[in-house]
Amino acid sequence: MRILIMGGTRFIGVALTKILVAQGHEVVLFNRGNKSAPVEGIKQISCDRKDIESMKEKLKGEKFDAIFDNNGRELSDTQPLVELFKDQISHFIYVSSAGVYLPSEQMPHREDDPVDPQSRHKGKHETEQYLQDEGIPFTSIRPVYIYGSGNYNDLEAWFFDRIVRNLPILIPYGGLHFTQFGHVEDLAIAMSKVLGNAQAIGQIYNISGDRYVTFKGLAQSCALAVGKNLSEIELKYYDPTKFNLGKRKAFPIRVQHFFADISKAQKDLHWTPKYDLVSGLKESFENDYLPSGRDKVDLDFSLDREILSQL
Repeated sequence: MRILIMGGTRFIGVALTKILVAQGHEVVLFNRGNKSAPVEGIKQISCDRKDIESMKEKLKGEKFDAIFDNNGRELSDTQPLVELFKDQISHFIYVSSAGVYLPSEQMPHREDDPVDPQSRHKGKHETEQYLQDEGIPFTSIRPVYIYGSGNYNDLEAWFFDRIVRNLPILIPYGGLHFTQFGHVEDLAIAMSKVLGNAQAIGQIYNISGDRYVTFKGLAQSCALAVGKNLSEIELKYYDPTKFNLGKRKAFPIRVQHFFADISKAQKDLHWTPKYDLVSGLKESFENDYLPSGRDKVDLDFSLDREILSQL
């Protein structure tokens, strides 16, 4: 297949590009051109997708069998792309987010659960609805928390920062909220398995790891990935409501139960994650965190110190 990837040079796009090229597809990347392509020799079209007229001009005359829209956040990002290619493509794969779900008393989240109209990801759901209403042969992917090499969000790195420096790890409440991490390579493999799968057309899939983990368990898993014994780390629990944090972010994960059922994707896509949590975190630590030199960077832990001083 000839495939267009919107993005392709950061995190999900890097993993997906490598997998699709290895599978023999012809991959074209569309992005702002700030980074080189992750695979040598593939075509890269440089443009800001928000400049709609320029995007249309750059893509004029191009033909694709499938499109992966990795970085559309609002309907206005994706609609012009769909209008350009809707009569041509056999599959449009959209990266949404499990963040669209309405918080629930019953977990895990399933694909048909209600969505939150006030979510900061509401543009993702509006795009999903548009693709469905327009009759586009689409599949939507809803990851939970994504981790692994190339992660530009401070998730696992937030824990690594404290563990390698032998600092306490501050965890809200008793550390018993459940969350879910999925490795970026597992996500990319699942996305690749959507292609050519007629059962995936018109479907939404939660994609993440196959286990749920408490905040405490996540901190412990990060420690094991770094090579520490659990007796070597110090966990400190605090009540965020007792502190005047304002908009400052003292913990990298939303403080609520947040995890999703991935059984539909496992069944329809014949996919299962290859990484367990510790092995995935170890991959991220050894192949990304340490090579980046972040373990030696002078970081600001003043907020940690402020909370610790009042415990």
